Amino acid sequence: MSDFHLVEPKGWDCDLHSIYCAYVGHFQLHNIPWFERSWGVFFETFEDFLNFEWPVITVTDVKTGRPHIVTRMSSVDAFNKMIKTRYGETLPKVNNIHFVTPFETNQRHLRKISDAATYKKVHATLPAALLAAQKARVKSGEPKTVRELWDAKDKTFLSIDFEWSERNSSTILEWGYAAMRCGALHDAEVWPPIPEHNYRRGHYIVGDHVDRIVNKHQPTFPWAYAFADSQVIPKAQLSRVMQAIISSLASPDSETTPNNLVLVGHGLHEDLRRLQEMDIKIPNNVLTLDTAAYDDSSSHRPANAMTDPSGKPRAQHTTLSLTNLIRSLGVDLRCTMHNAGNDAMMCLLALQLLLEPRGTEMPKCRPIKGRLGVQAAMALPVLEQESRTTVDVAHAFARRVGNEYDKERERVGELVGEAAGERVLRQSAISGSSASPARVECGAEEHRTEPGAAHGAAGGNS
Repeated sequence: MSDFHLVEPKGWDCDLHSIYCAYVGHFQLHNIPWFERSWGVFFETFEDFLNFEWPVITVTDVKTGRPHIVTRMSSVDAFNKMIKTRYGETLPKVNNIHFVTPFETNQRHLRKISDAATYKKVHATLPAALLAAQKARVKSGEPKTVRELWDAKDKTFLSIDFEWSERNSSTILEWGYAAMRCGALHDAEVWPPIPEHNYRRGHYIVGDHVDRIVNKHQPTFPWAYAFADSQVIPKAQLSRVMQAIISSLASPDSETTPNNLVLVGHGLHEDLRRLQEMDIKIPNNVLTLDTAAYDDSSSHRPANAMTDPSGKPRAQHTTLSLTNLIRSLGVDLRCTMHNAGNDAMMCLLALQLLLEPRGTEMPKCRPIKGRLGVQAAMALPVLEQESRTTVDVAHAFARRVGNEYDKERERVGELVGEAAGERVLRQSAISGSSASPARVECGAEEHRTEPGAAHGAAGGNS
């Protein structure tokens, strides 16, 4: 046990205990009096069988997911050769050894077992091997393992999303989350979860950066959170809030059992990197589930997810953006994406729709409030002619205003002024006279006066 060697798991496929079991069963089936043979001392107990000094590694079976202590078939041949050399007899070949297919592809720690005490020590590491394999399976989006997680109805799925500066990824602009506590919901006989009522959610805007740092290539929409009120928070306090939320949902760390918490995201690796940069403490036994990786396997998709947003059949092993994934699931997307809170909410909704589409109700979106809402309401009628999807409308709107929030009020005034100016021209045409340029330019001021005064001014000009 003191020597540390690493070996490739390929070829290590014989469950050690099943080899002993196979021999004992073979002796019984064929009435072989092994207890009368000189080599019978190796089969009196499993501990005696271990005296051969078996080289082993620990793996999990790719089919069942169960952990095993395995050796190679060449070691079984070496055991038979030892019996023949030492006792002059040949052991029969047995065919009912339990063979496994290792899930692991990385190198494994080689150990040698020659007594029961060593076997117990190695056996005690199996739960940790099972946990490591389960984390890898969920992270890779293996459909069977993810389905088992969901069907257990005892996990808490926490979807997270960051929006950061495209110039400096460590500069966080927004953070959003949505959580689904399946254990509590199932105990309360609420299943499937109702997103609007059963998703715990939140959206945090970093006040130090909002309206100051603006992404040009991929615009963000901090004021467009559609499922609750956003909270503006100082940069220095964001990590504390995040840590409290995660800690409130996670169970204690363990080396042998998975956490109750499952972190969810679309393209989750970047979000995990942000958590690490912010020194957010995540228990090591937390499972991580990337909806992009899970959706990458076509075998589990519901029928409506088998097409791309254009309605064409999806190619196998294609990865969709979160927006396109939601749309491929038949959701009428009514919220603005690239808002951290909306993205987190839609990511958790996408996971639920992939796993349990029947009975899942769509959450209602709140109307956008604030400066962005005012301008969007004025711009959408024109922009909807350019694109019929909410996301593309939002992007077109972002391009139109140049993402310069400091100029929003001035732009709103210009749009209102144009509308008022057109109204003046129409009134002038009706009265048979033309409006002067000076009158049109002050249309914005007229818009802010009483309707009667504006009409009087136009009429007086004619």
